[in-house]
Amino acid sequence: MIKSEKGQATVELALSLVILMFILFGIIDFGRIFHTYLTLEHAGREAARIASLGGTDVEVEERAKASAPSLNDSNVSVMISPTSQSRSRGTYVTVNMTYPVSISVPLLQNVLPNPFVLHSKTVMRVE
Repeated sequence: MIKSEKGQATVELALSLVILMFILFGIIDFGRIFHTYLTLEHAGREAARIASLGGTDVEVEERAKASAPSLNDSNVSVMISPTSQSRSRGTYVTVNMTYPVSISVPLLQNVLPNPFVLHSKTVMRVE
């Protein structure tokens, strides 16, 4: 004998909606991380360009942070090698930048380290 199937669609919706929401928020988190990565790469190129043109370390760090307005300045880490006194024409300057991104999806927090630290390395020749 078949019983009533009145609540079947509601149960199926409840089960599938949870999975769809995790997928949707995972896509949104991935977009946030990718945007932050692109911003960090751009800021690293801008900073390395200033360093290759003879800027001081303070100017390089200021340019890196100014080129990434969507990032929190206090969390952006900028490392410049070699220092401005050691740079000479024809050598290479390296700008390393790191930035932590917090993950908001609970399942991704178990898979990826939280905060997820992004790294950017840019090398340019000193002119």
